[in-house]
Amino acid sequence: MHKFKLDNHLKKVFLFPNNPQASRLQNKKHVFPHIPYLAFMLKQLIAGCLLLPGMSFAQSKLPAEYEGLVKAEMPKVVAWRRDIHEHPELGNREFNTSKKVADHLKSLGLEVKTGIAKTGVTAILKGGRPGPVILLRADMDALPLTEAVDIPFASKVTTEYNGQHVGVMHACGHDSHTAILMGTAEVLTKMKKDVPGTVIFLFQPAEEGTPDGEKGGAEEMVEEGVMDNPKVDVAFGLHIESHIEAGKIEYRSGGFMAACDWFTIKVKGKGSHGASPWSGVDPIVVSAQIINALQTIVSRQEDLTKAPAVITVGTINGGIRKNIIPDECVMTGTIRTLDTAMQRDIQFRMKRTVEMIAASAGATAEISIEKAAPVVYNTPSLVRQMIPSLQAAAGKSNVKEEGWKTGAEDFSYYGLKAPAFFFNIGGMPKGNDPKKAPSHHTTSFYIDESGFDVGVKAFCQLVFDYGSGKGE
Repeated sequence: MHKFKLDNHLKKVFLFPNNPQASRLQNKKHVFPHIPYLAFMLKQLIAGCLLLPGMSFAQSKLPAEYEGLVKAEMPKVVAWRRDIHEHPELGNREFNTSKKVADHLKSLGLEVKTGIAKTGVTAILKGGRPGPVILLRADMDALPLTEAVDIPFASKVTTEYNGQHVGVMHACGHDSHTAILMGTAEVLTKMKKDVPGTVIFLFQPAEEGTPDGEKGGAEEMVEEGVMDNPKVDVAFGLHIESHIEAGKIEYRSGGFMAACDWFTIKVKGKGSHGASPWSGVDPIVVSAQIINALQTIVSRQEDLTKAPAVITVGTINGGIRKNIIPDECVMTGTIRTLDTAMQRDIQFRMKRTVEMIAASAGATAEISIEKAAPVVYNTPSLVRQMIPSLQAAAGKSNVKEEGWKTGAEDFSYYGLKAPAFFFNIGGMPKGNDPKKAPSHHTTSFYIDESGFDVGVKAFCQLVFDYGSGKGE
Protein backbone atom coordinates (compact mmCIF):
# COMPACT_ATOMS: atom_id res chain seq x y z
CA MET A 1 0.00 0.00 0.00
CA HIS A 2 1.23 3.48 -0.84
CA LYS A 3 2.35 5.70 2.01
CA PHE A 4 2.50 9.45 2.31
CA LYS A 5 5.19 11.33 4.14
CA LEU A 6 7.00 14.46 3.04
CA ASP A 7 9.25 16.93 4.77
CA ASN A 8 7.06 19.92 5.61
CA HIS A 9 9.43 22.49 4.07
CA LEU A 10 9.63 20.57 0.79
CA LYS A 11 5.89 19.96 0.76
CA LYS A 12 4.99 23.60 1.26
CA VAL A 13 7.63 25.16 -0.97
CA PHE A 14 7.88 22.75 -3.89
CA LEU A 15 4.80 20.56 -4.11
CA PHE A 16 2.35 23.27 -3.14
CA PRO A 17 3.83 26.57 -4.32
CA ASN A 18 0.46 28.30 -4.05
CA ASN A 19 0.32 27.66 -0.33
CA PRO A 20 0.19 31.15 1.24
CA GLN A 21 2.79 30.04 3.76
CA ALA A 22 5.31 28.93 1.13
CA SER A 23 6.63 32.43 0.45
CA ARG A 24 7.64 32.75 4.09
CA LEU A 25 9.77 29.62 3.80
CA GLN A 26 11.29 30.82 0.56
CA ASN A 27 12.10 34.21 2.07
CA LYS A 28 14.00 32.37 4.79
CA LYS A 29 15.95 30.69 1.99
CA HIS A 30 14.63 27.20 2.71
CA VAL A 31 15.03 26.56 -1.00
CA PHE A 32 16.93 23.51 -2.07
CA PRO A 33 18.88 23.06 -5.32
CA HIS A 34 16.79 21.36 -7.99
CA ILE A 35 18.98 18.29 -8.44
CA PRO A 36 19.01 17.18 -4.79
CA TYR A 37 15.28 17.89 -4.63
CA LEU A 38 14.57 15.72 -7.68
CA ALA A 39 16.74 13.00 -6.18
CA PHE A 40 14.72 13.24 -2.99
CA MET A 41 11.45 12.97 -4.92
CA LEU A 42 12.68 9.93 -6.83
CA LYS A 43 13.81 8.27 -3.62
CA GLN A 44 10.41 8.89 -2.02
CA LEU A 45 8.60 7.50 -5.05
CA ILE A 46 10.72 4.36 -5.18
CA ALA A 47 10.20 3.85 -1.48
CA GLY A 48 6.45 4.09 -1.95
CA CYS A 49 6.27 7.16 0.26
CA LEU A 50 4.98 9.64 -2.29
CA LEU A 51 1.61 9.62 -3.97
CA LEU A 52 1.52 11.21 -7.40
CA PRO A 53 -1.63 12.62 -9.02
CA GLY A 54 -4.07 9.83 -9.81
CA MET A 55 -2.87 7.64 -6.96
CA SER A 56 -4.95 7.28 -3.82
CA PHE A 57 -5.14 5.26 -0.68
CA ALA A 58 -6.99 1.98 -1.04
CA GLN A 59 -10.33 1.98 0.77
CA SER A 60 -10.11 0.42 4.19
CA LYS A 61 -12.69 -2.17 5.13
CA LEU A 62 -14.23 -0.94 8.34
CA PRO A 63 -15.35 -3.45 10.97
CA ALA A 64 -18.62 -5.25 10.26
CA GLU A 65 -20.37 -3.52 13.17
CA TYR A 66 -19.45 -0.02 11.93
CA GLU A 67 -22.76 0.88 10.23
CA GLY A 68 -24.75 -0.38 13.19
CA LEU A 69 -22.61 1.59 15.65
CA VAL A 70 -23.10 4.83 13.71
CA LYS A 71 -26.86 4.30 13.46
CA ALA A 72 -27.14 3.55 17.18
CA GLU A 73 -25.11 6.68 18.00
CA MET A 74 -27.35 9.13 16.15
CA PRO A 75 -29.99 9.63 18.87
CA LYS A 76 -27.19 10.54 21.29
CA VAL A 77 -25.61 12.94 18.80
CA VAL A 78 -28.93 14.70 18.23
CA ALA A 79 -29.61 14.89 21.98
CA TRP A 80 -26.15 16.34 22.68
CA ARG A 81 -26.58 18.88 19.91
CA ARG A 82 -29.96 20.03 21.21
CA ASP A 83 -28.72 20.33 24.76
CA ILE A 84 -25.68 22.36 23.68
CA HIS A 85 -27.87 24.48 21.37
CA GLU A 86 -30.25 25.29 24.21
CA HIS A 87 -27.39 26.22 26.55
CA PRO A 88 -24.88 28.11 24.33
CA GLU A 89 -21.73 29.80 25.63
CA LEU A 90 -19.53 32.46 24.06
CA GLY A 91 -15.82 32.13 23.27
CA ASN A 92 -13.54 31.47 26.28
CA ARG A 93 -16.71 30.94 28.37
CA GLU A 94 -17.58 27.40 27.26
CA PHE A 95 -17.40 26.07 30.84
CA ASN A 96 -20.50 23.85 30.84
CA THR A 97 -20.03 22.74 27.24
CA SER A 98 -16.43 21.68 27.83
CA LYS A 99 -17.40 19.85 31.03
CA LYS A 100 -20.12 17.94 29.16
CA VAL A 101 -17.58 17.02 26.48
CA ALA A 102 -14.87 16.02 28.97
CA ASP A 103 -17.25 13.92 31.06
CA HIS A 104 -18.33 11.98 27.97
CA LEU A 105 -14.75 11.40 26.81
CA LYS A 106 -13.71 10.23 30.28
CA SER A 107 -16.63 7.79 30.32
CA LEU A 108 -15.12 6.22 27.19
CA GLY A 109 -11.85 5.58 29.02
CA LEU A 110 -9.87 8.04 26.91
CA GLU A 111 -6.87 10.08 28.04
CA VAL A 112 -8.49 13.48 28.57
CA LYS A 113 -6.95 16.92 29.11
CA THR A 114 -8.98 20.02 29.98
CA GLY A 115 -8.32 23.74 30.41
CA ILE A 116 -6.29 24.05 27.20
CA ALA A 117 -6.47 27.62 25.88
CA LYS A 118 -8.86 28.26 28.79
CA THR A 119 -11.72 25.85 28.02
CA GLY A 120 -10.35 23.53 25.33
CA VAL A 121 -10.50 19.74 25.66
CA THR A 122 -8.50 16.96 24.04
CA ALA A 123 -8.80 13.19 24.30
CA ILE A 124 -6.45 10.54 22.96
CA LEU A 125 -7.51 7.15 21.59
CA LYS A 126 -4.68 4.69 21.02
CA GLY A 127 -5.81 2.26 18.36
CA GLY A 128 -5.04 -1.44 18.30
CA ARG A 129 -3.12 -1.24 15.02
CA PRO A 130 0.03 0.74 14.12
CA GLY A 131 -0.42 4.02 12.32
CA PRO A 132 -0.09 7.81 12.36
CA VAL A 133 -1.36 10.44 14.77
CA ILE A 134 -4.61 11.87 13.38
CA LEU A 135 -6.28 14.98 14.79
CA LEU A 136 -10.05 15.50 14.49
CA ARG A 137 -11.30 18.94 15.49
CA ALA A 138 -14.59 20.53 16.52
CA ASP A 139 -15.32 24.04 17.83
CA MET A 140 -17.67 24.73 20.76
CA ASP A 141 -18.47 28.45 21.00
CA ALA A 142 -21.64 30.36 20.17
CA LEU A 143 -22.37 33.93 19.01
CA PRO A 144 -23.82 37.06 20.66
CA LEU A 145 -27.22 36.85 18.93
CA THR A 146 -30.80 36.42 20.14
CA GLU A 147 -32.37 33.37 18.53
CA ALA A 148 -35.51 33.93 16.44
CA VAL A 149 -36.09 30.31 15.36
CA ASP A 150 -39.22 28.63 16.80
CA ILE A 151 -37.85 25.26 17.95
CA PRO A 152 -38.38 23.47 21.30
CA PHE A 153 -34.70 23.75 22.21
CA ALA A 154 -34.20 27.40 21.18
CA SER A 155 -31.73 29.37 23.27
CA LYS A 156 -33.07 31.80 25.85
CA VAL A 157 -29.60 32.56 27.23
CA THR A 158 -28.42 36.14 27.69
CA THR A 159 -25.09 37.48 28.94
CA GLU A 160 -22.76 40.47 28.97
CA TYR A 161 -20.37 40.81 26.02
CA ASN A 162 -17.93 43.70 25.64
CA GLY A 163 -20.11 45.87 27.86
CA GLN A 164 -23.40 45.06 26.11
CA HIS A 165 -26.27 42.82 27.19
CA VAL A 166 -26.75 40.27 24.42
CA GLY A 167 -28.51 37.05 23.59
CA VAL A 168 -26.41 33.94 22.99
CA MET A 169 -27.08 31.56 20.11
CA HIS A 170 -25.41 28.75 18.19
CA ALA A 171 -25.79 30.53 14.86
CA CYS A 172 -22.89 28.86 13.04
CA GLY A 173 -23.35 25.17 13.79
CA HIS A 174 -20.68 24.65 16.43
CA ASP A 175 -23.19 22.75 18.56
CA SER A 176 -23.48 20.29 15.66
CA HIS A 177 -19.70 20.02 15.25
CA THR A 178 -19.26 19.26 18.95
CA ALA A 179 -21.99 16.62 18.99
CA ILE A 180 -20.69 14.96 15.81
CA LEU A 181 -17.17 14.66 17.23
CA MET A 182 -18.51 13.35 20.56
CA GLY A 183 -20.33 10.66 18.59
CA THR A 184 -17.26 9.93 16.47
CA ALA A 185 -15.18 9.44 19.61
CA GLU A 186 -17.65 6.87 20.93
CA VAL A 187 -17.92 4.96 17.66
CA LEU A 188 -14.14 4.79 17.18
CA THR A 189 -13.62 3.78 20.81
CA LYS A 190 -16.01 0.85 20.32
CA MET A 191 -13.85 -0.21 17.34
CA LYS A 192 -10.58 0.50 19.18
CA LYS A 193 -8.87 -2.80 18.38
CA ASP A 194 -9.26 -2.12 14.65
CA VAL A 195 -8.36 1.59 14.71
CA PRO A 196 -5.00 2.33 13.02
CA GLY A 197 -2.70 4.68 14.89
CA THR A 198 -3.62 7.33 17.44
CA VAL A 199 -6.60 9.66 17.23
CA ILE A 200 -6.72 13.04 19.01
CA PHE A 201 -10.23 14.42 19.50
CA LEU A 202 -9.84 18.18 19.86
CA PHE A 203 -12.67 20.40 21.10
CA GLN A 204 -11.69 24.02 20.59
CA PRO A 205 -13.02 27.19 22.23
CA ALA A 206 -13.37 30.66 20.74
CA GLU A 207 -13.32 29.97 17.01
CA GLU A 208 -15.61 32.99 16.61
CA GLY A 209 -13.23 35.18 18.57
CA THR A 210 -12.80 36.27 22.16
CA PRO A 211 -13.95 39.17 24.31
CA ASP A 212 -11.83 42.28 23.87
CA GLY A 213 -8.38 41.94 25.38
CA GLU A 214 -8.31 38.13 25.51
CA LYS A 215 -6.48 35.48 23.51
CA GLY A 216 -8.02 32.22 22.46
CA GLY A 217 -9.03 29.84 19.72
CA ALA A 218 -6.92 27.57 17.51
CA GLU A 219 -3.81 29.76 17.64
CA GLU A 220 -3.64 29.47 21.43
CA MET A 221 -4.42 25.73 21.29
CA VAL A 222 -1.43 25.27 18.98
CA GLU A 223 0.77 27.49 21.17
CA GLU A 224 -0.11 25.28 24.14
CA GLY A 225 1.15 22.19 22.31
CA VAL A 226 -1.89 20.26 21.06
CA MET A 227 -0.03 19.41 17.83
CA ASP A 228 3.20 18.34 19.51
CA ASN A 229 2.61 15.69 22.17
CA PRO A 230 2.05 13.37 20.44
CA LYS A 231 3.18 14.98 17.19
CA VAL A 232 0.25 15.21 14.81
CA ASP A 233 0.72 13.78 11.30
CA VAL A 234 -2.53 15.06 9.78
CA ALA A 235 -5.53 17.21 10.82
CA PHE A 236 -9.13 16.89 9.67
CA GLY A 237 -12.06 19.19 10.40
CA LEU A 238 -15.59 19.78 9.16
CA HIS A 239 -18.15 22.57 9.14
CA ILE A 240 -21.91 22.17 8.77
CA GLU A 241 -23.48 24.55 6.24
CA SER A 242 -27.06 25.84 6.18
CA HIS A 243 -27.13 26.18 2.39
CA ILE A 244 -25.80 22.68 1.54
CA GLU A 245 -28.39 19.90 1.47
CA ALA A 246 -28.21 17.43 4.36
CA GLY A 247 -26.32 14.29 3.37
CA LYS A 248 -23.93 16.07 1.01
CA ILE A 249 -20.25 17.05 1.35
CA GLU A 250 -18.43 19.89 -0.40
CA TYR A 251 -14.69 20.64 -0.38
CA ARG A 252 -11.96 22.55 -2.17
CA SER A 253 -8.32 21.70 -2.74
CA GLY A 254 -5.69 24.33 -1.93
CA GLY A 255 -6.87 27.70 -0.64
CA PHE A 256 -10.41 27.16 0.61
CA MET A 257 -11.45 29.80 3.16
CA ALA A 258 -10.15 33.34 3.41
CA ALA A 259 -7.57 34.87 5.67
CA CYS A 260 -9.24 37.25 8.10
CA ASP A 261 -7.86 40.55 9.36
CA TRP A 262 -9.65 43.01 11.66
CA PHE A 263 -9.16 46.75 11.25
CA THR A 264 -9.90 49.86 13.28
CA ILE A 265 -9.95 53.34 11.74
CA LYS A 266 -9.92 56.44 13.93
CA VAL A 267 -10.77 59.71 12.18
CA LYS A 268 -9.96 62.86 14.15
CA GLY A 269 -11.54 66.12 13.10
CA LYS A 270 -12.62 69.24 14.96
CA GLY A 271 -15.92 69.44 16.79
CA SER A 272 -18.44 72.17 16.14
CA HIS A 273 -22.13 73.03 16.36
CA GLY A 274 -24.20 71.04 13.87
CA ALA A 275 -25.60 74.34 12.57
CA SER A 276 -22.16 75.64 11.61
CA PRO A 277 -20.11 72.74 10.22
CA TRP A 278 -17.72 75.15 8.47
CA SER A 279 -16.28 76.06 11.86
CA GLY A 280 -14.99 72.55 12.41
CA VAL A 281 -13.83 69.44 10.54
CA ASP A 282 -16.58 66.81 10.43
CA PRO A 283 -15.10 63.33 11.08
CA ILE A 284 -18.40 61.63 10.24
CA VAL A 285 -18.44 63.03 6.70
CA VAL A 286 -14.77 62.06 6.31
CA SER A 287 -15.59 58.55 7.55
CA ALA A 288 -18.38 58.25 4.98
CA GLN A 289 -15.94 59.19 2.21
CA ILE A 290 -13.45 56.64 3.50
CA ILE A 291 -16.09 53.87 3.56
CA ASN A 292 -16.97 54.51 -0.08
CA ALA A 293 -13.34 54.73 -1.16
CA LEU A 294 -12.38 51.47 0.58
CA GLN A 295 -14.82 49.60 -1.67
CA THR A 296 -13.00 50.82 -4.78
CA ILE A 297 -9.82 49.10 -3.60
CA VAL A 298 -11.53 45.76 -4.22
CA SER A 299 -13.68 46.72 -7.22
CA ARG A 300 -11.18 48.89 -9.10
CA GLN A 301 -7.65 48.27 -7.84
CA GLU A 302 -7.31 44.50 -7.24
CA ASP A 303 -7.23 41.76 -9.89
CA LEU A 304 -10.25 39.71 -8.82
CA THR A 305 -9.56 37.10 -11.51
CA LYS A 306 -6.68 35.98 -9.29
CA ALA A 307 -8.69 35.52 -6.10
CA PRO A 308 -11.67 37.14 -4.37
CA ALA A 309 -11.30 39.79 -1.68
CA VAL A 310 -13.66 41.65 0.64
CA ILE A 311 -13.42 44.83 2.75
CA THR A 312 -16.35 45.34 5.10
CA VAL A 313 -16.92 48.18 7.56
CA GLY A 314 -19.04 46.62 10.30
CA THR A 315 -19.34 49.40 12.86
CA ILE A 316 -19.16 53.19 12.84
CA ASN A 317 -19.41 55.23 16.02
CA GLY A 318 -19.23 58.97 16.36
CA GLY A 319 -21.13 61.66 18.20
CA ILE A 320 -23.49 61.77 21.17
CA ARG A 321 -26.11 64.31 20.08
CA LYS A 322 -27.84 65.12 16.81
CA ASN A 323 -26.77 68.77 16.69
CA ILE A 324 -23.13 68.31 17.73
CA ILE A 325 -20.36 67.46 15.28
CA PRO A 326 -17.91 65.32 17.27
CA ASP A 327 -14.15 65.45 17.37
CA GLU A 328 -13.71 61.79 16.47
CA CYS A 329 -15.34 58.90 14.62
CA VAL A 330 -14.25 55.25 14.90
CA MET A 331 -14.91 52.48 12.41
CA THR A 332 -14.14 48.77 12.64
CA GLY A 333 -14.34 46.04 10.06
CA THR A 334 -12.80 43.02 8.41
CA ILE A 335 -10.62 42.19 5.41
CA ARG A 336 -10.92 38.81 3.69
CA THR A 337 -8.31 37.56 1.20
CA LEU A 338 -7.22 34.25 -0.33
CA ASP A 339 -3.85 35.41 -1.65
CA THR A 340 -1.04 36.67 0.60
CA ALA A 341 0.34 39.15 -1.94
CA MET A 342 -3.15 40.60 -2.40
CA GLN A 343 -3.56 40.72 1.38
CA ARG A 344 -0.43 42.84 1.75
CA ASP A 345 -1.38 45.09 -1.15
CA ILE A 346 -4.89 45.73 0.19
CA GLN A 347 -3.52 46.67 3.59
CA PHE A 348 -1.09 49.13 1.97
CA ARG A 349 -3.85 50.68 -0.16
CA MET A 350 -6.22 50.95 2.80
CA LYS A 351 -3.63 52.86 4.82
CA ARG A 352 -2.95 55.24 1.93
CA THR A 353 -6.65 55.78 1.22
CA VAL A 354 -7.58 56.42 4.84
CA GLU A 355 -4.76 58.89 5.49
CA MET A 356 -5.05 60.84 2.23
CA ILE A 357 -8.82 61.26 2.33
CA ALA A 358 -8.60 62.50 5.91
CA ALA A 359 -5.80 64.92 4.99
CA SER A 360 -7.78 66.28 2.04
CA ALA A 361 -10.53 67.35 4.45
CA GLY A 362 -8.18 68.78 7.06
CA ALA A 363 -8.62 65.80 9.38
CA THR A 364 -6.21 63.08 10.45
CA ALA A 365 -6.79 59.33 10.50
CA GLU A 366 -4.99 56.22 11.60
CA ILE A 367 -5.68 52.60 10.79
CA SER A 368 -4.60 49.56 12.78
CA ILE A 369 -4.88 46.04 11.36
CA GLU A 370 -4.93 42.90 13.49
CA LYS A 371 -4.40 39.38 12.13
CA ALA A 372 -7.25 36.98 12.99
CA ALA A 373 -6.65 33.83 10.93
CA PRO A 374 -4.58 32.71 7.93
CA VAL A 375 -6.05 31.12 4.80
CA VAL A 376 -7.55 27.67 5.33
CA TYR A 377 -5.28 25.68 3.03
CA ASN A 378 -6.24 22.11 2.14
CA THR A 379 -3.10 20.16 1.22
CA PRO A 380 -3.77 19.19 -2.44
CA SER A 381 -2.20 15.73 -2.35
CA LEU A 382 -4.05 14.92 0.87
CA VAL A 383 -7.35 16.06 -0.66
CA ARG A 384 -6.78 13.81 -3.71
CA GLN A 385 -6.10 10.85 -1.47
CA MET A 386 -9.06 11.35 0.84
CA ILE A 387 -11.85 12.17 -1.65
CA PRO A 388 -12.72 8.43 -1.90
CA SER A 389 -13.10 8.41 1.89
CA LEU A 390 -15.67 11.21 1.75
CA GLN A 391 -17.43 9.42 -1.11
CA ALA A 392 -17.59 6.25 0.97
CA ALA A 393 -19.20 8.25 3.79
CA ALA A 394 -21.80 10.17 1.77
CA GLY A 395 -22.04 8.40 -1.60
CA LYS A 396 -20.06 9.40 -4.67
CA SER A 397 -22.84 11.55 -6.15
CA ASN A 398 -23.14 13.52 -2.90
CA VAL A 399 -19.53 14.76 -2.83
CA LYS A 400 -18.40 17.67 -4.99
CA GLU A 401 -15.75 20.38 -5.15
CA GLU A 402 -16.90 23.94 -4.47
CA GLY A 403 -15.47 27.41 -4.95
CA TRP A 404 -13.54 29.77 -2.70
CA LYS A 405 -15.16 30.92 0.52
CA THR A 406 -14.59 34.42 1.87
CA GLY A 407 -15.65 33.26 5.31
CA ALA A 408 -12.72 32.56 7.63
CA GLU A 409 -11.90 29.69 9.96
CA ASP A 410 -9.08 29.42 12.47
CA PHE A 411 -8.72 25.71 11.64
CA SER A 412 -6.03 27.19 9.38
CA TYR A 413 -3.60 27.26 12.34
CA TYR A 414 -3.54 23.47 12.50
CA GLY A 415 -2.67 23.41 8.80
CA LEU A 416 0.50 25.40 9.53
CA LYS A 417 1.78 22.48 11.60
CA ALA A 418 0.68 19.44 9.57
CA PRO A 419 -1.08 18.48 6.32
CA ALA A 420 -4.75 19.39 6.75
CA PHE A 421 -8.14 18.91 5.13
CA PHE A 422 -11.24 20.96 6.08
CA PHE A 423 -14.58 20.28 4.37
CA ASN A 424 -18.27 21.19 4.60
CA ILE A 425 -21.24 18.93 5.32
CA GLY A 426 -24.85 19.73 4.60
CA GLY A 427 -27.38 21.00 7.11
CA MET A 428 -30.18 22.26 4.84
CA PRO A 429 -33.46 20.30 4.69
CA LYS A 430 -33.63 18.25 1.50
CA GLY A 431 -35.48 19.93 -1.34
CA ASN A 432 -35.06 23.46 0.00
CA ASP A 433 -33.68 26.31 -2.10
CA PRO A 434 -30.10 27.16 -1.00
CA LYS A 435 -30.69 30.80 -1.93
CA LYS A 436 -33.48 31.00 0.63
CA ALA A 437 -31.66 29.15 3.40
CA PRO A 438 -31.01 31.25 6.52
CA SER A 439 -27.42 32.49 6.59
CA HIS A 440 -24.84 31.71 9.21
CA HIS A 441 -24.39 34.37 11.91
CA THR A 442 -28.06 35.39 11.76
CA THR A 443 -30.88 35.02 14.29
CA SER A 444 -32.81 32.76 11.86
CA PHE A 445 -29.97 30.25 11.33
CA TYR A 446 -31.33 26.69 11.17
CA ILE A 447 -29.78 23.23 10.79
CA ASP A 448 -31.42 19.95 9.72
CA GLU A 449 -30.03 17.16 11.91
CA SER A 450 -30.66 14.35 9.40
CA GLY A 451 -27.15 14.62 7.93
CA PHE A 452 -25.22 14.25 11.18
CA ASP A 453 -24.45 10.61 10.38
CA VAL A 454 -22.49 11.76 7.32
CA GLY A 455 -20.21 13.80 9.60
CA VAL A 456 -19.55 10.83 11.89
CA LYS A 457 -19.01 8.49 8.95
CA ALA A 458 -16.66 10.95 7.23
CA PHE A 459 -14.46 11.26 10.32
CA CYS A 460 -14.39 7.49 10.87
CA GLN A 461 -13.64 6.75 7.20
CA LEU A 462 -10.81 9.32 7.16
CA VAL A 463 -9.25 7.79 10.27
CA PHE A 464 -9.32 4.25 8.86
CA ASP A 465 -8.23 5.15 5.33
CA TYR A 466 -5.45 7.59 6.21
CA GLY A 467 -4.37 5.51 9.18
CA SER A 468 -4.14 2.30 7.16
CA GLY A 469 -2.42 4.02 4.24
CA LYS A 470 0.36 5.41 6.44
CA GLY A 471 0.59 2.81 9.12
CA GLU A 472 0.94 -0.45 7.20
